Amino acid sequence: IINNYVEGTLAGVRDKASPSGLHFRDSKRKVDYVLAYHYRRSLARQAPGPASPEPWHGSPSVVLVSNGGTGKGRAEPQQQDHGQRALPEWPGLPGLELVDLSPLDVLEEERRLQREEYERNLLEAGLEIEKDPENKSQGLSFVRIHAPWQVLSREAELLKIKMPTKKMYEITEEKGILKTLNEIWCKLTEPLQPQVPQQENTKMKTLSYPFSREKIYLYNIKDKDTFFDNATRSRIVREILKRTSTKARSSMGIGTLIANNVYDAAYPLHDGEYEGQNDDMNERKLLYQEWARYGVFYKFQPIDLIRKYFGEKIGLYFAWLGLYTEFLIPSSVVGIIVFLYGCITIESDIPSKEMCDQRNTFTMCPLCDKFCDYWNLSSACATARASHLFDNPATVFFSIFMALWATMFLEQWKRLQMRLSYFWDLTGLEEEEEHPRPEYETKLLQKKLKKKNITSENLNENEKEKLTCSDRMPGYAANFGLILFMVMLTFSAVFGVIVYRITTAAALSFSTNETTRSNVRVTVTATAVIINLVVVLILDEIYGAVAKWLTEIEIPKTEKTFEERLILKAFLLKFVNSYASIFYVAFFKGSLCIIIAFRFVGRPGRYMYVFEGYRMEECAPGGCLMELCIQLSIIMLGKQLIQNNLFEIGIPYFGFVTLFVASFPLAPAFALLNNIIEVRLDAKKFVTELRRPDTVREKDIGIWYNILSGIGKLSVIINAFVIAVTSDFIPRLMYQYAYSQNGTMHGFINHTLSYFNVSQLKAGTQPENSLFAQEVSFCRFKDYREPPWSPHQYEFSKQYWAVLSARLAFVILFQNLVMFLSVLVDWMIPDIPKDISEQIKKEKTVLVDFFLKEEHEKLKLIESFMARDKQKHRSGTKSKRTRAASFSQCQRSPKGSFTSFSSQHTVV
Repeated sequence: IINNYVEGTLAGVRDKASPSGLHFRDSKRKVDYVLAYHYRRSLARQAPGPASPEPWHGSPSVVLVSNGGTGKGRAEPQQQDHGQRALPEWPGLPGLELVDLSPLDVLEEERRLQREEYERNLLEAGLEIEKDPENKSQGLSFVRIHAPWQVLSREAELLKIKMPTKKMYEITEEKGILKTLNEIWCKLTEPLQPQVPQQENTKMKTLSYPFSREKIYLYNIKDKDTFFDNATRSRIVREILKRTSTKARSSMGIGTLIANNVYDAAYPLHDGEYEGQNDDMNERKLLYQEWARYGVFYKFQPIDLIRKYFGEKIGLYFAWLGLYTEFLIPSSVVGIIVFLYGCITIESDIPSKEMCDQRNTFTMCPLCDKFCDYWNLSSACATARASHLFDNPATVFFSIFMALWATMFLEQWKRLQMRLSYFWDLTGLEEEEEHPRPEYETKLLQKKLKKKNITSENLNENEKEKLTCSDRMPGYAANFGLILFMVMLTFSAVFGVIVYRITTAAALSFSTNETTRSNVRVTVTATAVIINLVVVLILDEIYGAVAKWLTEIEIPKTEKTFEERLILKAFLLKFVNSYASIFYVAFFKGSLCIIIAFRFVGRPGRYMYVFEGYRMEECAPGGCLMELCIQLSIIMLGKQLIQNNLFEIGIPYFGFVTLFVASFPLAPAFALLNNIIEVRLDAKKFVTELRRPDTVREKDIGIWYNILSGIGKLSVIINAFVIAVTSDFIPRLMYQYAYSQNGTMHGFINHTLSYFNVSQLKAGTQPENSLFAQEVSFCRFKDYREPPWSPHQYEFSKQYWAVLSARLAFVILFQNLVMFLSVLVDWMIPDIPKDISEQIKKEKTVLVDFFLKEEHEKLKLIESFMARDKQKHRSGTKSKRTRAASFSQCQRSPKGSFTSFSSQHTVV
């Protein structure tokens, strides 16, 4: 009712002028930045007459048009005798006064005063602003900001922004075979290039130099309105907004005001619509047509246009993502070849054939106590054949290839990053002094007030005051304790899934249905992996929020420090969450425990139990590698499809491609498909759904490079252990060359199975109502142990220690070989391309010559002006003398007249 009444009453007062989108109301000045806020106006009342109700009105709106103050006729509140503030009289609305303010109104009034003070300070800084009329009782309002040339040039000089000069120089092209190959590549990829405007002469580069008003003659300024592009203009305005302060609550910049809800948001505008029938083309529409659509997935990214529109930081992200996607192509091809090799050689794999041969009566020990019967190894034929697809000799080659691939990728990224830095004028970019975060300033203010007990008027006496480690100690302690708790929570979740597998397997073994009992392992594995995926996704979201909160209570000083710490915490927590279950399957479910001479599963007659009634689970007869492959593929695909592409924009999981690639050669292929989708999905979000982000100049990808480098080194160690411990590569190699009588793999299965006397099973664990076709005296289990008839029965055999030595030797050899090759590749490939290094040197020389030439011309111009002034001075002195002589002649001449005098003076 109030809204309707106010709108109806003040319809004539409301300013009906509407802003023209990207410009002020004059349609000339650009909108470089926008501040948004919600307002709630205090209600006014009219003194009621004898028989009149109390109608409610809202105060009139004030429109700030440009840099020069408010519109004429602005109403100033008056002070009444009883202390209330009353509105002045308006035409048609006499006798209005404010109602007593509620606490909410007091808060809103304080925010309004802060906004007015802040906007006055922006005007004093030289910015021009335009506000929407506040002609409703409450609503959303916008403040549009324009930076004139004087402000842009001043701030560009302070920020040392590189701008193009008049000088252009030729780029040295590659020669010889490299030039030929480059030309061929350009012709082949021409259909894949985006149709975006390119520089007319690609062989020339404009020389850039930090902007200086004193040397303005150096720059190629054709139009002052377009010399600074929109991204640069918004960046300059953002810097002014950050450092402009208000006295109220000692707020330092727009960040503090947003944190205090004085403003809701501050952001630059997009360059118009990205869709529409109009022919007006802008950079946003161009990005949408050539980049942010799934229909152009096959095209290269317009990296230069992305950088120009969104800034260097986002440009580097998409450049990195594009290079990563390109590098996944060869690794995907090699991975598919390795997988096909496993498919082709599966029929000639002797161990698989021996396991599937029903004539080999390998009677295996029961998989559970009491309710599980003895079983034939041939029943696990399908698992053994599937394991060969990923556990074959080609896996070792693929692991070495992927380790070198990771090194090549990082080296190529460093080269591409340097090339982009050169063409984007980021070389020599100095670290800009960042403004402190609002939370840091608030904490620092509290410290000053507590320590010195001073008022807000003299808080700036000690400018060097800062937060120390002791001030942050509570945050550090909370970080340590909570991160440790989260890691333990992840381990607890993994243990819970293990318990689920054990109990479910035992419960299904009780079933009277033969089909249910025969498919226990498949059922348990499939359901456990899905449950684990759901838990990982849920904990990922929780860990992301927790990492942000932990970083906030650390109170980092700058946004860059905040971002780096947030990335590190989030990566650590999500890494543990994603890989805990995978590490368990790879190294603790009967594999790594072999190295420490202990098995978590135990052995027949001495099994490990959970809750005194459930045996620890063990790997399938074909080994843990197949289960590891299933676990890795489900988690990888689930996170990519559900999390990356539906929930968030983020760095893809490089880790799944390299860490356990020995168990899943198809990982690069799935990552490639994911990246193709993710590039266009992220692009669509940036162009069509999200606000235009502030442009940030960055030379590199920051802490992400260190993380990726660490993952590359860790992947070498993990893949070495996967091949040596989880797979059967080393046992097969040892058997063929050390134990086989004819140098073949015949007899390998029998060699890896140990004997157990069933009479030594614990009471109550023997199979009840066994349906096995024959009486069993000895059962077999997979391990290297002495037989029951040996004096040292069930102890580790000599073969075990020989295989263990070979495993450790392989880990050391593999790790050192791959590390050596990685260092060799790093040494052979320079971080800075040779042509870029030469161009940087050439640019410095050209810059010096250009300055000397311009200064020489400037000096010549000054000398010419001085010579002209001297000549004028001399001619002026001579004219005075001639004038005096002619005047004396006129006086002497008796026949002289005024006419003769004037004519002579004219000649002079």
